[in-house]
Formats: sequence, structure tokens, C-alpha cells
Amino acid sequence: MKNSIKLVALLLTAGFYSACTQQLPPDTRSRISLEGNWGLQLDTAGTGIAPDWLTKSCTDSLFLPGITDMGKMGTYNTDMTLTTGLSREYVFEGKALYTKQIRIPEEWDGTSVRLVMERTKPTTIWIDGKEVGANNDISTAQQYDLSSYLFPGTHTVAILVDNGKQAVPEKVYGSSHAYSASTQTNWNGIIGDFYLESAPLCGIDEIQLYPDVAKKVVTARVTLRNPDKGVGKGILSFYAEAWNTDKQHKTPVQTVEVDWTKPEQELELALGDKALLWSEFTPALYRLSVSLKTDQSVDTEQATFGLRDFKTKGRQFTMNGKTTFLRGKHDACVFPLIAHTAMDVETWRHYFQVAKQYGINHYRFHSWCPPEACFEAADIEGIYLQPELPIWGNIDIDDTELCDYLLKEGRNLHRAYSNHASFVMFGLGNEMSGEEGLAMLIQTFKKEDNRHIYASGSNNYLGFKGKQADEDYFTTCRVGREDDKQFNTHARASFSFADAYDGGYLNHTYPNSEMDFSSANALCDVPIISHETGQFQVYPNYEEIKKYTGVLKPRNFEIFKKRLEEAGMIDQAHDFMMASGKWSALLYRADIEMNLRTPEWGGFQLLDLQDYPGQGSAYVGILDAFMESKGLIAPEEWRHFCSEVVPLFCTEKFCWTNDEALTGEVEIANYSESDLNGKQLSWTLTDSKQQVLDKGVLPLQVKQGELAKVGTLKPAIASVRKAEKVTLALSIDGTPYRNDYSLWIYPADKEVTPSEDICVTDDLDAHLKYLTEGGKVLWFPSKDKHKDQTVGGLFQTDYWNYRMFRTICENLDRPVSPGTLGILTDPGHPALADFPTEFHTNWQWFPIIKQSYPMILDRLSDDYRPIVQVIDNVERNHKLGLLFEFKVGNGKLLVCMSDLKAVQDKPEARQFYRSILEYMESSAFAPSYSLSAKDLQDLFTAKVKTGEMKKLFNISSYK
Repeated sequence: MKNSIKLVALLLTAGFYSACTQQLPPDTRSRISLEGNWGLQLDTAGTGIAPDWLTKSCTDSLFLPGITDMGKMGTYNTDMTLTTGLSREYVFEGKALYTKQIRIPEEWDGTSVRLVMERTKPTTIWIDGKEVGANNDISTAQQYDLSSYLFPGTHTVAILVDNGKQAVPEKVYGSSHAYSASTQTNWNGIIGDFYLESAPLCGIDEIQLYPDVAKKVVTARVTLRNPDKGVGKGILSFYAEAWNTDKQHKTPVQTVEVDWTKPEQELELALGDKALLWSEFTPALYRLSVSLKTDQSVDTEQATFGLRDFKTKGRQFTMNGKTTFLRGKHDACVFPLIAHTAMDVETWRHYFQVAKQYGINHYRFHSWCPPEACFEAADIEGIYLQPELPIWGNIDIDDTELCDYLLKEGRNLHRAYSNHASFVMFGLGNEMSGEEGLAMLIQTFKKEDNRHIYASGSNNYLGFKGKQADEDYFTTCRVGREDDKQFNTHARASFSFADAYDGGYLNHTYPNSEMDFSSANALCDVPIISHETGQFQVYPNYEEIKKYTGVLKPRNFEIFKKRLEEAGMIDQAHDFMMASGKWSALLYRADIEMNLRTPEWGGFQLLDLQDYPGQGSAYVGILDAFMESKGLIAPEEWRHFCSEVVPLFCTEKFCWTNDEALTGEVEIANYSESDLNGKQLSWTLTDSKQQVLDKGVLPLQVKQGELAKVGTLKPAIASVRKAEKVTLALSIDGTPYRNDYSLWIYPADKEVTPSEDICVTDDLDAHLKYLTEGGKVLWFPSKDKHKDQTVGGLFQTDYWNYRMFRTICENLDRPVSPGTLGILTDPGHPALADFPTEFHTNWQWFPIIKQSYPMILDRLSDDYRPIVQVIDNVERNHKLGLLFEFKVGNGKLLVCMSDLKAVQDKPEARQFYRSILEYMESSAFAPSYSLSAKDLQDLFTAKVKTGEMKKLFNISSYK
């Protein structure tokens, strides 16, 4: 039995520390930094380390901490064709030997000496040519006890770092973001803290802390090093003090005598009634100092913790008894300049501060575990973390090498990081399978460490099998298999065409702000987190190329840019980025609000707030890979729908006629610290000139942790006589919380009739003579007749990237996404004079785009631009037209690649039709680009040239 002692009752009244003293014995540990140039010998031939390498001088050197890429060591990467991710300029994989002479001072004689490498790949160590041992820890610091090898004097230290595929289990090497070329790369080197440390032979080896909010105490489990070396009495001293908050709080120094028969001492330290709690709102931290004094030495260690209690209650999460909602982002270790994880607190704090500007309170680390600096920064900033094991894929219980390795890695990272207040959740890995292996791992970790809640992985079995046994929460894209052509189990609003009918809710469903994930939530009894929410593509920002001044080179960007140049549209690159990006932000908003509208929902994990540079180059972020803005949406605007409190307008549609009664429910998602009682919500409906059409207030009585219905709105819209976009603004008085909704109001008349001089047809051949002799023709080409010259109509931007999911769809014999990224148009074009629009897609375009089949206009000259252009993906780079015009002979032709007749029941489709007819009736209809009848026929019949597109596979199974 462990020595469990109530420190409150055991204050020593005599002896060497007074209870009122706020000082601990000084630390007697000392360090030798190993930073500097190390000799380097690369095993480029793969023949192994020659014995004389351990002692001879090396011709090459590398500054450590660092990686071989930074020293331009290895093979120069001559592949200029890679588009699946960023490119390493210099690549080395295999064994690298680092050597250096180290002088050990006399005062280290008779002490415990250890080598610490905060993060590296599997290593082997030699001292003066004698092998010391090996270590393959990749999620935590590697430590070697060198007490028997390093005595005072000069020694040669040789460190072999092996980042080859044989050094760790194949599935760790081949899938996890601890190794992935898509993100931090499979680097070779040593990063982070790198030092030798001398400590008393008998000292503190480890401190594990277990806070208890209810009791206002922290239990410390202190493991002693070499307790048999203790001579006489040993005294442990404890002291805790809040250090990152204006609210000062500290405990007296408390002391207790050590029971030398026990290697681990368990002690309870009272923090008192004024103890400070840690959460996203008040991330108050304590630093616990522990000192061991013996007759021979003093050893002092510190550990940081927060007094917090993160749990589940029903289908939701709680922090310190209050319901919380996880507004998360995915992290894949994206650091383009250094090609490995940042190891300093400042960088991580900056990243978290940027994320918090966008309302993020949670990070999920995809198949990797971040370093100590990340946890420290998250502690300070109040971010809830979910690290994972370095694995993506199947865990076979009979694969003992893999299972043992993952057990070891999991235990290591729990020991290393579990004291951190921010470490609240743990997942086994990404999109896992293998029920027996997963059960063994989660049961082991839950039994050994209860300081966080657990999941068997993120999106296991792609959600088809539902929640697995032993899971405290369920991160998933679906909760079991959905009904045919339905979304009833979906936990996010967008999917690839490979694994959901028509791409899911947002691409398929008539736009509204009522739908939620309640049908999925009803199928699960623990909190659900929407897995990798979003994945809406944004066209690349080629201005970003100049930012890549470090290890990784943007050769993919350069190739994509060259393709666009060859397609004759390079002058539109910025417009493509802005139009697709503005639309992507609106799609992210819709997905996030679906999460917030779902009663008793756990939260979401975006993919992503920032770009993911690998797996085909997935530019799915509002921010770029550097966590810097693309100029698509201000963080203040993003927080309107991604914050601890969000006002929501729930309505059946966004497009109305002026004779309808616009109506919707107002709900408040309140996941702040407190109730919203006695406040009021003000609302205004304004037109495009900011004139108020209607306004009002609603009283609020909203409890903390509640999704509350607070009233029904029926703004007056009868006064809107012409088609117009109006804005409904909601704001909670006296708070920063607000939200606004774009709505479109159209005239109520149902019939749209062309004038007599406009020929509307789907058969141009029958009216070609009329056209060429001077007539005006509105042509709706037959979709079936021009399949080889058109692409499909995709409402949302393409999911993730076109190449990967086209490969998956073709392998599964499923429909391939049309692959487009929304529209680009000029709102001031006279053809759109009576159809209110921005330059990008918005919700009023849904019926038009869903019925569209954009025409490939690659045969036309570089300077030709459609009136309504559809943005293509970087793999194809087609010039695509939804609405475009030509002069043909003496006539004028307007071509609409959308079957508007099929959606004339929708006012927005009628209005679009009306607007283009009014344009054709006006003098503004004067096409300048001439085509002969033959050229026009070739455009719609000739075979389209397409470049070769290589296949790109994914680890996860979609069957």
C-alpha cells in the first residue's frame, strides 16, 4: 500500500521548515547544454554504422537541436513534379550518427547523470565507443541514465538517430502524423531541449498530480529515485502557488517525513476554499514545488497543474460542473518553415491565440502527440487538448509488436503530460479499426490514468459501426450506417461523394437554418464530436509562395500556378481564391451552426481553420498553413457564429417572396460561464442601403449550458418591391454576442415571360438561321447531348481535394464529384442587374447551380470570360461557364447552362431568369466576342483535352 498522508494534518511544528515559510530548499541540479555543432555521419548506403565512426572525426556537422533538412544534409530532392504536398529540399531517411566531445565537471562525480533529448526518432547511444542502450520513444522525451558512463573528464558521445522504416512498427511509420510527409515530415535529428543533467543520487524521479475540484485538493504521487541511497531521515516539502493570474493564491510550505520502504509517496495538499479553478474562461494555473532533503543532498522539482474537472454528463461535456461545447480544430503538425513540430511555448501560444480569435477552444491532434511546450501553452491560453497515439488504421490484437509499441507510447505520454490542465481528452488514433486491439488499449489506459476522458479513436470505422465499448465520447462523421440516400446518421454537414449521397446535407438540401444532427444524436448515449467538420476547398493563394523561406518548398503551388497560366486564367487567380474562399466561409458557418442548433451536442473539430498542405494539397482553411489570414473573413465576423454564446435564427429557407410571411425562431446557444438572464436580444431587418425595414426586442432568460428558444420573429417584408438581399441582425444587448443572416426577398409574381423578339430554346439548330440573321436567342443546351463538354453542378466547394476523392469514387464505382469551387461573377454586370448577388456563391444560387452543367470553354481565347464563371479545381483548370454570351453572325446569343425550367417553383430561379431576359431586352446586351456557327458547333461537340491525373489513395477504407 502506498504511503497516503493527509498533509493538512501533518504540518511539522519543529524541524527545518516553518509552515509559514514560502521558501523551498534550493535546487541542486545542474545542466550542460548540448546545443551546438555535432559531427555528422550519414549512412547513405544503408550498410550500418562502422565501429570507427564512433570515435573518428566527422567531415560533416550539424547544429543541434536541429534536423538534417536545416543543414541541407542528405539528397537534394530533384522531383519538381510533386503536387500531393509540400516538397522537402533535402531528404534523408535512415541512420545518422551525431558525435561530440563533452567535458564532465568534477562536481558531477558521484551524482545521477542523465541525457535528455526532448524529441527525436529511435536512437542508440555510445559513450567512448561503448554502447549504452537504445530508445524508440517518439511521443515524449528520450532519457538515458549515463551515471555509470560519464565520470569527470572528457568523453565522446555518439547518438545514432534512425528515421528509417524499420525503426518503428510499419503502421506508425506509414500513417501517423509523427512521420507523415504530408505535415511535419519524417525528419532526422534532435529537437527541443537537449542536455545532460546532474542530480543527487537519491532524489525525485517523477511527480504525478491529481486535482480534485470538489475537495479543493491536489494529490501528489512522488516517485523517488534510488530510495535505497537515502541515509537517515528524508523530508519532503511541498508548496503550491498560482502563477499566471492576477488573483494571487498560495499555500504554506508543508513537510512530511519520507517512508523509505515505499518508492512512491502519495500526499494530499489542501488548496483551501479560495482555490482558483482552471477553464477556458479562467485558465488559472498552479506551480507545485516539491523538495526532498536527505542527510546528503537536496533535490527539487516542479510541476504545473490546474484545478479542473472535465467530465461528460449525458450527451454533453462539463468543465467544473458547467456544460461546455467543444469548438475545435484539427492539428496535423503543420509547420512549413521548420518541417517539424514547434518546440517553444511562444509559438504554440501564438497559434492558440490566433485560434481563440476565431472562437476555438479545443484542439485535436491527428495521430500524433505534441510536445511539452504545446501543453504548457494550452494551459496558459485555456485550450482543451486531445492528443492521440501515433497511429492511423487497423490494430490487430495479434500484432504484438504494434500493440506493445502503442502501449508503451501511451503510457509514456500519460506520464509526461497528464499533469497539464489542458490535457482533458485522449484518443487512440485516427480512423481506427480492430476491435480487440482498440479495446485492449483503451481499457489499459483508462485503468491506469483517470485524469481525462477517452475515445477509441477519431472516426473509427468511418462511423459505420457507431460508438465502441468503453468510449466516454464519440468523435465521428456518422453514427451508424445511414438510410439509402439519407443523412439521418450524419454528424457533419459535408462529405465526399465517396462516402455520402450527393455530398451530404449542405450540397443536397434546399438551404435553411433549421436542420440539425438530432437524428444522429438520438443514436448515441455519450457526447458526439463532429469529426473533421467542413473540408471545404479554397482555390490556392499564389501570393503565399513567397512565405516559404524555410525547409519546405511550395513546388505544388508553383505547378498549380503554371497550370493556370497555361489555361490562360492566371489573372483570375486572386479572384478564384477570394470567391471560393468567401463561399467556403459561409459553408463552414452553416456546418458550425448545425452543430450549435443540435440540442445536447458535444461539439465539432474543424478540418480546418488552416490549410492542410498534404494528401493531395488540401487548401481547406480560412487561414493558410502559417495560421495567417487569407483575407476571407475577419475573426470578429467568424466569432459571430463560433463563440461561447451564439444567437441563432432558425428558418425554413433564405429566399422569400414579398407576399409571404417571413418567419423563424430565435435560439441562443449559451456555453459561457453564466446565465443570460435579465438581458434582451435586439433584432433589426435592414435593406441593402442599411435602411431599417423592421425591428424589435426579445427578453432573455437563458441558463448556462442551454440551447434555448427565446421567441419567434416575423419581420415585415411587404415593402420590399424589387429583388433585394436584406440582413437580419441579432445582438444581445450589453454583450459582444451578435449574429446576422442574409435573406433574399423577391417580387411575388410567378410568371416570367420573354418578349417576342427573344427566342428561348433548348434546340439551337432549329433557330440557328434566326440567330445568324440578327436574332436574339437564349439557349439552354441539352444536358444529355453535351456530357463530354460539360461538368456537373456542385453547390458547395469541392470536398478536400478533387484528385484523392475522384480516385476513391472510381475504385468504389460511385459517382465522382463535379469538383468545382463555386462561381465567380461581376455583381455589376447588367445581366445580373435584377438578381442580387455577390461575386461569389451564396444561398440564393442553390437551385440554379444544382440544375447546372457548366460548359468547358477551353477552346476560346485566353481573354474570354463568361458572365457567370464556375471555378475549377487545380487538377483540371477548365474555363467553365454557367452563363455566357457570343455574337454569332449578326445575332446575339446568351447561353445558360442551368435547367431553370425545372426550378421555376423557386423565386430565386424565376428572378435569375427574369434578370437575364431583361438584360437581353436592353441595349446592354451587345456581345463583343464573335463565333462563327461552325466554331460554336465545335465548342459544344469537340472532344475536350484533359491532362493526365494520377491516382491518389487514402489509408481509410470506404467500403
